[in-house]
Amino acid sequence: MKIALDPFMHRPLSLEQLPSKVAELGYDWIELSPRGDFLEWFKAPRVFPDRIKTFKKALSDAKVGIATLLPMYRWASNDEDERQAAVRHWKRAIEIAVEMGVDTMNSEFGRGLHPDKGTCYCCHTGSMIEACEDAWWRSMEELVPILEREGINLHIEPHPEDWVEPLQPSVDLIRTVNSPRVRFLYCTPHTFYFGDDTVAMLRESADVLAHVHIADTFNHKASSGLRYIINPPGSTARVHQHLNMGQGEVPWDDFYRTLHEIGFDGIMTACVFAWEEKADESGVFMRGEMQRLIDKYWGKE
Repeated sequence: MKIALDPFMHRPLSLEQLPSKVAELGYDWIELSPRGDFLEWFKAPRVFPDRIKTFKKALSDAKVGIATLLPMYRWASNDEDERQAAVRHWKRAIEIAVEMGVDTMNSEFGRGLHPDKGTCYCCHTGSMIEACEDAWWRSMEELVPILEREGINLHIEPHPEDWVEPLQPSVDLIRTVNSPRVRFLYCTPHTFYFGDDTVAMLRESADVLAHVHIADTFNHKASSGLRYIINPPGSTARVHQHLNMGQGEVPWDDFYRTLHEIGFDGIMTACVFAWEEKADESGVFMRGEMQRLIDKYWGKE
């Protein structure tokens, strides 16, 4: 199992400073999420030979590896120009993964059109969802052969406000791709959008599950009281949190016990984004708490 840190809260650090910081917090692996000097959100990668060279040296010096690269492009946009641009960016990102010696990438199903094009990311109407799904399939038809040729794994998660939010049909979409290189990512902060039964959902996804994101969140569907307040009442805003473990309502013992029972041995990434002023403390806490539960259910090696 690879235990990684998503260092989004440490993005003010340079690429060259990042590996030593990750090692200082107790991690051997990085999940490199979008940042302006590498794989920028929705834009072409800002990567060139010298940047790769200095970053690889910093990783080597710190004895830290990249578990996965996380690109975010609008590969499910039903604007064809936008979708084609996203596929071009994906192709370059795959080249970068190969250049970096990274064998895994992860991303989200995607939210469709850019909001500046006159619509929300995903209207959650039948026609918009169908258009986004069709666009995503067109992108996958281009990208999966490249992933298979280059030996790159791709782990995909549904996200609140994506064209697909719940566990199903997400895992069936992954199965339908029918490639050993394309697997499912279970993001615990999205648990209560996925469904209601954590144990059942992990068992349902076991055959395609390769990656988990670890952070806590509140159950926005709970009937026992408001977890947060949004005005106006009835807003369809997709609210969730990425909190330290224990600060929300994810059933952690159920989660880790079931991961062990289904034989999980993939990537486990700490992805807390709530405490930028306490980023170091959060990183250390999460590393210790993840290890405590691994030791509890897998046993100390």
